[in-house]
Amino acid sequence: MSTKALSTKPLIHPTADVQDSRLGIYTEVGARTKLLEVVLDDYSYVVNDSEIAYTRFGRFCSIAAMTRINPGNHPMERAAQSHFTYRASPYFPDEPDEAELFAARRARPVVIGHDVWVGHGAIILPGRTIGTGAVVAAGAVVTKDVDPYAIVVGNPARVIRHRFSPAVAQRLQRLAWWNWDHDRLRAALPDFRGQSVEGFLDKYEPASVLRDRATRHSTYGPNRRAASIRNRGK
Repeated sequence: MSTKALSTKPLIHPTADVQDSRLGIYTEVGARTKLLEVVLDDYSYVVNDSEIAYTRFGRFCSIAAMTRINPGNHPMERAAQSHFTYRASPYFPDEPDEAELFAARRARPVVIGHDVWVGHGAIILPGRTIGTGAVVAAGAVVTKDVDPYAIVVGNPARVIRHRFSPAVAQRLQRLAWWNWDHDRLRAALPDFRGQSVEGFLDKYEPASVLRDRATRHSTYGPNRRAASIRNRGK
């Protein structure tokens, strides 16, 4: 990625191709990456040579090189599945492309939560949802939805573990640090770096949440369960 300072204006490499997309503050798009009808929310980035269509990213997503998100499928049910049947205009000057097929693709967006890491060369198929805090390992092919804070690997992608316990994951989602403003993020930076996740939560959870947790613990005891950019071409 670029060594230039990021700002409220998205940083787009000159060779990137960004069409009909909306980019938030402190976002970056790397060399030769293609975005088509993508929402890339604040503080998220995509590095080089990725192709992404019809996808909504939350904040603080980290998308590695050479990823494919929401790639198109060929119409296998037809007599011919070839490109010429739906991208007809390059072959037949008087014939438009097939609007219905592209509308069907648009109707199956990929939705990616906050603070998601997608590794090098991963593929996420149409219509999938990747939960907040999840990790998609390098080379994984995601064919099903991925739960928050799950780590998935392989082809087809499968869960190998979760980053945190269900209780910690729930606390993180309730805290929703990704909604903090820029100054608050800067002030908390030493704790993002140095605190354990439990220590971080203990420090930053609202006092009312901590009181509620203490009350449940004392009442039930420890063993009782309670639960935009329009077009930017090359």
